[in-house]
Amino acid sequence: MINGQAMEAEDKLRKYQNNTNSKFDIDLDFGVHYENSLAKILSIGKVEVKTERDKWKKTGNIAIELSCEGNLSGLNITEADWWAHILTIDKKVVGVYLWPVDKLKEIVKQSVKYGEGKVVFGGDNKAAELALIPFKDLTKALYGF
Repeated sequence: MINGQAMEAEDKLRKYQNNTNSKFDIDLDFGVHYENSLAKILSIGKVEVKTERDKWKKTGNIAIELSCEGNLSGLNITEADWWAHILTIDKKVVGVYLWPVDKLKEIVKQSVKYGEGKVVFGGDNKAAELALIPFKDLTKALYGF
């Protein structure tokens, strides 16, 4: 069945590429602009990178550190412009979320205040204050709760 689906996808792609009414040139310019934007973020932007182990898959949340041992930390003190949250399963990367830090701070605040996010203590000796943010709140916050 997979081979049949792959052939069907190839046929659709060929039809799209041969469609003289397509906006491929406009879409290409749009796509290239944002490819360059991402390259700029990753090459010259300051990016805070956090890795989420397998637990996110069971809980449906990502954990974002806010303080540790009574001192602000993590999202509250980062000097980065961007925050990358890498999702792993069995030590393999399965996805990456990337936000401007200011936007992620807003998402965390909105999720805890209006969504299903919550603040808990965890980590070693439960010394870290963590915002647990459900995946659905990560996208909901982009257009408002």
